[in-house]
Amino acid sequence: MKGILKSNFFIKLKSWEYWPFGILQAPIFIYWLWLSLKARSLFFFSASNPGILTGGMFGESKFSVLEKIPEENKPKSVLINYSTSAEQVLLKLKYEGFQLPVIFKPDLGERGWMVKKINTEEEARNYIAMAKWDFIIQEYVSLPLEFSVFYWRHPERESGHVTSVTRKEMLKVRGDGSSTLQQLILNKDRAKLQWNVLEKTFANQLNHKPDKGEEIELVSIGNHCLGTTFINQNHLITEKLSASFDHISKKVEGFYFGRFDLRTASLSDLENGKVKIMELNGCGAEPSHIYHPGASFWKAMKDLFVHWNTIYKISIANHAKGAPYLSWKEGVQIYKKFKALKAV
Repeated sequence: MKGILKSNFFIKLKSWEYWPFGILQAPIFIYWLWLSLKARSLFFFSASNPGILTGGMFGESKFSVLEKIPEENKPKSVLINYSTSAEQVLLKLKYEGFQLPVIFKPDLGERGWMVKKINTEEEARNYIAMAKWDFIIQEYVSLPLEFSVFYWRHPERESGHVTSVTRKEMLKVRGDGSSTLQQLILNKDRAKLQWNVLEKTFANQLNHKPDKGEEIELVSIGNHCLGTTFINQNHLITEKLSASFDHISKKVEGFYFGRFDLRTASLSDLENGKVKIMELNGCGAEPSHIYHPGASFWKAMKDLFVHWNTIYKISIANHAKGAPYLSWKEGVQIYKKFKALKAV
């Protein structure tokens, strides 16, 4: 019985944050249809951020969005065509002054798909050999604190608001002096759910017994799908924080609604906008504080309905100012291209 209760099925069942994406989105899908009817466009959300393809719902180039971010707030990044050889990519790393580790990630992607921390030339070669898509090389930002900050501004208002702040706690285990790494992983629910990947990643270390108190970081990418814990930090929202992200956001052409994924040195630097933004996601992003462990499912649903209502209001306002909605044909073509890329 104990084994059944510790199975992945029951781990997911008792914590809605692990439930399939479709369950959470089903009620939102119905609400989206209602909003689409009111807007007379299924792709009304494309006007939420006129400067980003589809408003950032899907199919947008992450590199093109990065290019819009102020220089002082973004890490060094370059775009690599999928046909580039490993030798050319490694030369590019040296020419551009990159130091390992770096981050490799698809230019078109979502939910942490194929985002990798590259520590060695061998890992770089393996990624390049596998990649059938254009990808971004990004400087690894080693600042100690990683956050997601959600911001929006109504087009008819001078100032916007930060509405969600989430701290990301990377997936890790702590040694007890007697358990092997494999035992530590399998005894931690969040890590156990990632076992299929971790078993391969740490194949040569699974029998190692970490010292008591020793922390082993299992995943270095801050994504919920990869085991990262999302910690609600909405108590950090202040007028100063909103003003700081107002200042940054107004420099991003055609941006009104989305989430900054970033690193910073301290809470004071976060509040003052002294951050490095690894990624800016548009209307397809969620306010990630809803995935705080133990958070109410119903409160999350309420927040998502507010979230979509805000997308609708901003889109309608931008459309009234001349921002077009994607046509059905354009939207379907972009979506098919995006999904076909992930299927390669």
